Amino acid sequence: MKKTKKTSRRKITNVQKRVQKRRRIQYYLRMGLVILVVLLIILLLIKLFKPDWLAGKKDEPEAEKFEAIEPEIDVELLTVNPYSRPGEPTSKITGIVVHYTANPGASAIDNRNYFEGLKDTHTTQASSNFIIGLEGEIIQCVPTWEVAYASNERNIDTVSIECCHPDETGKFNDDTYRSMVQLCAWLCMKFELNEESLIRHYDVTGKLCPKYFVENEEAWKKFKKDVGTTLADF
Repeated sequence: MKKTKKTSRRKITNVQKRVQKRRRIQYYLRMGLVILVVLLIILLLIKLFKPDWLAGKKDEPEAEKFEAIEPEIDVELLTVNPYSRPGEPTSKITGIVVHYTANPGASAIDNRNYFEGLKDTHTTQASSNFIIGLEGEIIQCVPTWEVAYASNERNIDTVSIECCHPDETGKFNDDTYRSMVQLCAWLCMKFELNEESLIRHYDVTGKLCPKYFVENEEAWKKFKKDVGTTLADF
C-alpha cells in the first residue's frame, strides 16, 4: 500500500506540473496577444493623428519649399547604354557642375538627341543629367541617382547641367539663365547643398567650360549669388 500511495502522489504531482506548465504557456500567449493589440492601436493612432514629434511632421515645411521651387522638367531619359547612360549609381551628391554645350544655337532637344545617338555611333562617351535650352526649357536625360558622362572624375558625386547658348561667346540668354538659377537652387535644396557647392567643369579639369563663366569670373560669382538669393527666398 505504501508504494501505491507514493506512486499515486507522484502521478498527481506530475499532472499538476503539466497543468501549471500549460497555464503558464496560455498566460504568455494571452499577454503576447494583448501587447500586440496595444502596439497595433498605438501605430493606428500615430498614423491617424501624426503627432508633432514625428520627423515627417518637422519636414513638411521643407517639402513645401522644395515643391515651390521645383522647375518644370521635361523627362526624356536616354536609353541605358555604355556611351551616354551607363546606368551606374552615384555616391552621395556633393556638388552641381555647370557646363555649356559649345554648340551655338542648338536646342536642348538637339543636344539630348546627340547623347542618345552615341549608343549607335560609339564616337565618344558623353551626356548630362540635365540640359537647359535657349527658351529656358529643361530636359532631363539621366536620373540624378545615376552617373552621367559629363564631369570626368566628379561624375560619381555630382549632378551635371549642360546649358545652351546663342553664339560663340558662350554667354547665356535671359531665359536660359533664369532656368539655370532655378534648377541649381532646386538641386541644392534636394541634396542639402548651397551655392558654394556649385562648380564649373573648368574647376574639375581646367577645360574652358562654361566658356563665359570661365572668361568672366564676376559673372560666375553673380550666378552663384543669384542661386543663393533664390535659396534664401525660400
